[in-house]
Amino acid sequence: MGVSAAVIAIDAGNSKTDVAVIGTDGSVLAAARGGGFQPPVVGIGVAIDALAVTVGRALEEAGVQEVEHVSACLANADLPIEERELEAAVHARGWGRTTGVRNDTFAILRAGLPCGAEALGVAVVCGAGINCVGMRPDGRTARFPAIGRISGDWGGGGGMADEAMWFAARAEDGRGEPTELARALPAYFGLDSMYALIEAVHLGRIEERRRHEMTPVLFATGAAGDPVALALIHRLADEVVAMATVALGRLDLLDAEAPVLLGGSVLAARHPELNDRVTALLADRAPKAVAGVVTAPPVLGAALLGLDHVSAPAGSHLRLRTHYDA
Repeated sequence: MGVSAAVIAIDAGNSKTDVAVIGTDGSVLAAARGGGFQPPVVGIGVAIDALAVTVGRALEEAGVQEVEHVSACLANADLPIEERELEAAVHARGWGRTTGVRNDTFAILRAGLPCGAEALGVAVVCGAGINCVGMRPDGRTARFPAIGRISGDWGGGGGMADEAMWFAARAEDGRGEPTELARALPAYFGLDSMYALIEAVHLGRIEERRRHEMTPVLFATGAAGDPVALALIHRLADEVVAMATVALGRLDLLDAEAPVLLGGSVLAARHPELNDRVTALLADRAPKAVAGVVTAPPVLGAALLGLDHVSAPAGSHLRLRTHYDA
């Protein structure tokens, strides 16, 4: 008798979507990858239609039509009301008997917790944007709206690229202090001045999706000792630690040996100027917290949350993690 399908795990980010069908024993029965998930841009219906194509391919490969539970960790599910709306839309597709939708930051948090651990800790994710969530085994959570400047956010890869351009533009035209960013940013794109870069970005000759490529240039410039670039990197570290400590405090974990997990492309790159400062600041503000970097794929976290929900045997979690660690 074959292994029955227990969970559809979905990690849907702005740029890509990963789907996995997980067996009751933690085995990966099928997997599929699709495009980004952006309901604010295309609408919930269109976004779910696109997601359905990827889920359909995974279900077909697994040879099943329905599972016990759908565990979906979705970008742009930033507010509880958005989670509820998306959960209803996903559940209406009939992929599982039950459905749970969470913000995709929860996938990073669960992926970073060891097998057999209680679901307790905080995760800060810094990729295109920045977000932080925390949870306890009793179901309590801590989170932020994380929808940009209007909710008090600063940082993320996109925000850092914008800040780098701002300082570089002012350095070139004389309104601001000198910075090597004024040379390094246009040089990366084969241009000879910030004016040329500003024009290329404004007129669309450099596509919007490429603006995030400025962030690694910022970090390289900071690593070479540029004061302006370093100040931006240090401010990002301050933001990461501020979010983490507030979340720990809301969950009464400031004095506990709780994990603080760092994920997303910017933090997972382990830039010393950023990560070392995060570790030092965290040691001062939450001395018992245990910092770590999550490099496992977020779909693993969605799958583990699904196995948690269906009360899968303990060994299934280990088998699943071993698959993604291989």
